[in-house]
This record gives sequence, structure tokens and C-alpha cells, in this order.
Amino acid sequence: MPAPFSTAPASSATPILFATTSTCDKVAANLPAPAREFATANGFSAKPGECLTLPGENGKLGLVLFGLEDDAATADPFRPGQLPAKLPKGTYHFANAPHDARLAALAFALGSYRFSRYKKAEPYGVSLVPPEGADADELARMADAATLARDLINTPPNDMGPEELAEAAKTLADEFGAAWRCVGGEELVREFPLIHAVGMASTRAPRLIDFTWGDASHPKVTLVGKGVCFDTGGLDLKPSSAMLIMKKDMGGAANVLALARMVMAAKLKVRLRVLIPAVENSVAGNAFRPLDVFRSRKGLTVEIGNTDAEGRLVLADALTLACEENPDLLIDMGTLTGAARVALGPDLPPFYTNDEALATDVARHARQENDPLWRLPLWQPYDAWLDSKVADINNAPSGGFAGSITCALFMQRFVTAGTRWLHADIYGWTPAAKPARPEGGECQGARAFYKLLSERYG
Repeated sequence: MPAPFSTAPASSATPILFATTSTCDKVAANLPAPAREFATANGFSAKPGECLTLPGENGKLGLVLFGLEDDAATADPFRPGQLPAKLPKGTYHFANAPHDARLAALAFALGSYRFSRYKKAEPYGVSLVPPEGADADELARMADAATLARDLINTPPNDMGPEELAEAAKTLADEFGAAWRCVGGEELVREFPLIHAVGMASTRAPRLIDFTWGDASHPKVTLVGKGVCFDTGGLDLKPSSAMLIMKKDMGGAANVLALARMVMAAKLKVRLRVLIPAVENSVAGNAFRPLDVFRSRKGLTVEIGNTDAEGRLVLADALTLACEENPDLLIDMGTLTGAARVALGPDLPPFYTNDEALATDVARHARQENDPLWRLPLWQPYDAWLDSKVADINNAPSGGFAGSITCALFMQRFVTAGTRWLHADIYGWTPAAKPARPEGGECQGARAFYKLLSERYG
């Protein structure tokens, strides 16, 4: 069984007892007298995240006490994700039920993550016997996908440019026998002019990653991910403080690859297509400029209102390609707007869709998977803000209002009418560590979307 889950019998694993401030005395009363006295002497009060290891016979580890929130309705179901960093090496099992045993087990797996490519970080060395009734293979798929997304985002841009992102995508495609294609050079210039325009100033050539998997007779599901491997802002240069985490600007691509990994590993009955425009938005003499006008793959002319609104440009050409084969469902993900963070913060990405049933299902799965998403409207009156005096559309309206909505409306212009479409404006980053969510690159929305696809195409 994939780490950090264990096939050992629960009887051979160290028990973890969950308690809250209101149940602490009752839990302690059922402990053997020496263990109860040890817990009392150490002042264990079951505050959320409080962890106490208790000795057993012959000085061995006997059991673990861990504190949870009292109110299940407002508790963090990922609180047990703090355990791997607090426990001695070994194998454990849940001796009683946390608020949600399945999510607690997933949190344990997510909390075991460490990024050690550049700085030595020993694995925590802990494993968990899955709770009874939990689908350990499914949980492992989710944890593996999160690891993939986190590793890709955490890798700095000198080692994660368009070529390296393409190699990572090809490795995943090859693992599952997907058909692989990567478009670059003159073909990219000719067929995907917006992708080329954004990436042409970099010495690291832009490209479009394209792979397909699954039975061609199954419903077509297409995933599109923003792969801006570093974003200087272009000639509308970002201040240095805003560039400090721009290695995460390929977070949409990373999360799409995480979602694709789950779909392929679960063998969902879909014909999956993954499209990732991979570019670096750089500054050079040939960089695209404010007020430049480019003709998109769809034929719409686009005036550049701001070179720092580049993500929607590369996604526009990819969305156009996606719609050319009429997918049953089209999902795109990208780290697109600061406006989304102002509105909803880093933990709650907005999503947009033109399908009411899809919106309801996404919200339900987001709640159930503790993978927060919040619907914002495709408010059509704001579409007029995208008007240009010299082109069909402007990529960045003047004024600071409704930036995430106008970005979504811009991309909607490149989605064929009638296509079932879902767009997520993710952050892809945890700015301060939380249970099961270490600081750094993050997998956002992918688990909720995976469960949506599992329900519809499983």
C-alpha cells in the first residue's frame, strides 16, 4: 500500500486517541491508571493540535493523545494533519473516531509531505493503518496527486521552465500510456499566436503541451492549466515584492496534472485531454507591449491592456483548441488574479461556470472533500468593460473593479457557446502553514473536481 498508509493490522500499531476539551476527562478516565496519571502530570487538556505520547510497558510507546476542536461543525477536519510532524517514527491507527475519519486519514497523508529537492529533509517515518471503511487506494491517489502539484510549484523557475514543465507532463503521460504531443516553433507561432506572444521574449521557448488518455468512445473531458513558469509582469513590470512567489504562476498547470493523475490512476471512464500552455513572461526587446494587438487562434483580435494579464491570453488559445472537439466537460485552472485573493483570500478560490447543475455539484464536493471553492458570477453587464476601440476585445479593462470576474468573462469569449465549462481562479499556494497544508505550493480544487468526475464518469 502506498505510503504513508500501512497494511499492518491495527492491533500491531500504536493507537491514537482523539479528545476535545469537553471529552478530555472521559477519555482519560478510560486509560490505564499509569497512563492517566502521566497525562495529568503533563497537563494534557486536549487543546486543538495538542499531542502527548504516553509510555507503555517496558518503556515503549503506549499510545498517543491528540486534541481536536469541540464543535464538529466549525472544526478543521484536517487537524490530524499535524500528527506526522509530532509523532515518533512508527505505525499508528485511530483508536477512536475523529470528526471525520476519512478526511483525518487524508490529512495524515497530506501532512506527511516534505519538499527536499534542495535542502535535506528526512521523511517523518510515520505510517497509518487506514480507518475501517476508508478507501486507502483513493486516499493514496489524492495524496500522490497533491505531492505532484506541490513539488512542481515549489521547484524554482531556474529548474521549472517551459521545457521542464513539459518533461514533467510527459513523465506523467508516459506513466499511464497517454498519447503525447508538444507544439512549439513555427507551428506555435502560426496556430497559437497568443501563447507565442506571451512567451516570445524569453530565451526559454513557449510551447503547448497536449496529451490524451482513455477510450475514445468515452465522454470527452478536457483539462486546461495555466503554465506560466515565471511571471515578471512583462513590460508592465511587477514590483520585486510581487515576484517573490511567481514560481507558483504555473500552479494551474500543476493542479491540472494532479487532477489528471487522479483520473488516470482511478481509470475513470473518460477520454481525457490535457492542454497546458507553458511560457515564461519575460522582459526583452521583443516583449509584447501594452496596446499591441494580436489575432487569437479563434480569430478574435485582442488589444493588450496590460502585459501582466498574460495568463488569460495563453489560456484563450488553449480553450479555443479544446472547444474544437466539443468536449462533454471543459475545466480550466489558473493562478490568474490578485482580485480573487482580495475578495476571498488565499484559501478559498472562486470558480465560475455556465451550468447550474455543475455549480451545485462542485460546491457539494468542495465541502465534502475540505477542498474549498466558492462560486462567483459570470456577470454579463461587466462584459462591456472588455470592449476595445481598436480590436475585438481588451485583455485588461481599465479600473480596478471585479478583476476576477472580468478575467472569467474574457476567457468565456473563447469558449464555444453551449460547452459545459468550469473555470477556477486558484492561488496554488499556502502562505502560512496549516494542518496538512505546509507553507508553499498547494493543490487546490483538484480533489473536488476529481470527486465530481468520479461521480459523473466513474
